[in-house]
Amino acid sequence: MPPLDTRKEAVIVLIGLLVVLTLTEMWFSYRDNRHYYEKRDTLTNIYLTTLAFLLNLAVNGSTFFLLSYAYQFRLFQINNAVLYWFVLVVVQDFLYWVLHYTGHYCRLFWAMHVTHHSSEHFNFTTGFRSTVFEPLYRTFFYLPLAFMGFNAVDILYAYLVTQLYGNLVHTQYKIPLPKWYGLIFVTPAHHRVHHASNIPYLDKNMGMVLILWDRLFGTFHDEDADEPVKYGLTHQPENMGPVNVLFHEWKALLRDVKHAPGISNKLKYLFNPPGWSHDGSTQTARVLQREYKKLPV
Repeated sequence: MPPLDTRKEAVIVLIGLLVVLTLTEMWFSYRDNRHYYEKRDTLTNIYLTTLAFLLNLAVNGSTFFLLSYAYQFRLFQINNAVLYWFVLVVVQDFLYWVLHYTGHYCRLFWAMHVTHHSSEHFNFTTGFRSTVFEPLYRTFFYLPLAFMGFNAVDILYAYLVTQLYGNLVHTQYKIPLPKWYGLIFVTPAHHRVHHASNIPYLDKNMGMVLILWDRLFGTFHDEDADEPVKYGLTHQPENMGPVNVLFHEWKALLRDVKHAPGISNKLKYLFNPPGWSHDGSTQTARVLQREYKKLPV
């Protein structure tokens, strides 16, 4: 396992690279008049990542405690350093896919994750448009790593590195990559699909580093030249102010729960996928996709 100071240097280099790439993308977008960036949207992205950073700082102690406590009950230990890090990154990436899938298929979690999808632009700063409240529950998805014999520092380091990779795929620029790469790893083309509001693209490509999980579990979709990506939400909030961008889905969820008949329906609004309704007035992404496939070509 690399010493802590080496990790810090690696993180500084990776963050520095991301900042340089972001400024470079901004410059090319401005030079070529592509309009990939918009001032208010970029400021919103910075605002949201600042909130997420502050919340991460606030809960870091409890995160470290929970992972360290679970580590005491580890079921086994991998002693080979190369195998240790390979398994840690792969399993951590799978658990992130589970976390991300939950954020799309459970409306309670979608209410928190929706901020990341609320931009109608797509660029490197969109990767900073954080799921602000995720630090409050993310650790529970990663507890299996501690039980598998990975210590808290290594888990958090692996998470940070994979997150930085996740930021790098937030770009509209077409990057030539070998075909084999896109069979294994998430590419910008894959992630553009993920941020689309087009019906065929909804809830697709949820991997952070590896696209294998989406290919295995049926949530993969290629970018289609005949279906240009439209970024944002299927129902974009009119008010994109700093408070509403965080809480607009919470307001809608609480309103639906309040007016739902019976406890069963109230719970379904909380735990069923976004779009579910007790009276069929709104539909989930899967229902919309089934109906879309029936449309004449």
